[in-house]
Amino acid sequence: MRIRIINANTSTAMTDKMGVAALNVARPGTEIIAVNPASGPLTIESHFDETVAAVGVCEEIRAGEAAGTNAYVIACFGDPGLYAARELTLAPVIGIAEAAFHVASLIATRFSVVTTLGRTGIMAERLLHEYGMGIRCRKVRAAEIPVLALEHEADTAYRLIEAECIRARDEDNIGAIVLGCGGMADLAARLTARIGLPVVEGVAAAVALAESLVTLKLQTSKFGDLAAPPAKPFTGEFARYSC
Repeated sequence: MRIRIINANTSTAMTDKMGVAALNVARPGTEIIAVNPASGPLTIESHFDETVAAVGVCEEIRAGEAAGTNAYVIACFGDPGLYAARELTLAPVIGIAEAAFHVASLIATRFSVVTTLGRTGIMAERLLHEYGMGIRCRKVRAAEIPVLALEHEADTAYRLIEAECIRARDEDNIGAIVLGCGGMADLAARLTARIGLPVVEGVAAAVALAESLVTLKLQTSKFGDLAAPPAKPFTGEFARYSC
């Protein structure tokens, strides 16, 4: 089984971190290919960033199709380009936010999300409602750290994330915590041990779900809105998509 982990930003260090997190939970025999687009935002912290990044995600899906990929993980907590990606392939495509919400809901009746910035927390709230998980989430909390702090100020970032997780545990009346950034992929086990609640990290959750769908021989439905995009001409820099 071959799973392509698509880090939607262009940080290769973050891509490597996510690849390790995926390998740590992958079944024997599962091949993990961790990639990121060549062009796009270095980090994703706004709607604009997500929109630009979605094009790179689709490019990586197209590359994965040529390489015979069995399943894809979009490793950004905004799940950028998720539905467009599903249009481009029969293989399962799992977004890490959607995966983390569902996994948390299987082990706790209520959970909270701890993410990086307040503005991305608002974006996570939108996804919770879109995925029908708003009723299961008590609160979306922000440690108020930029994504790059997870690489360049890792100790400080961890302390702030841990402190927010402790507040979530003590104040939110929850059973689990979801980490709201792919760049936190290496923190779940450490935080679980420290906080005493299950801490769900989306990359690992998405890999496990992707493997399950492939094992069940379930593919992305091509009936309705996830059918392949209709053939049409594109212009300018997107002319390569014409068909």
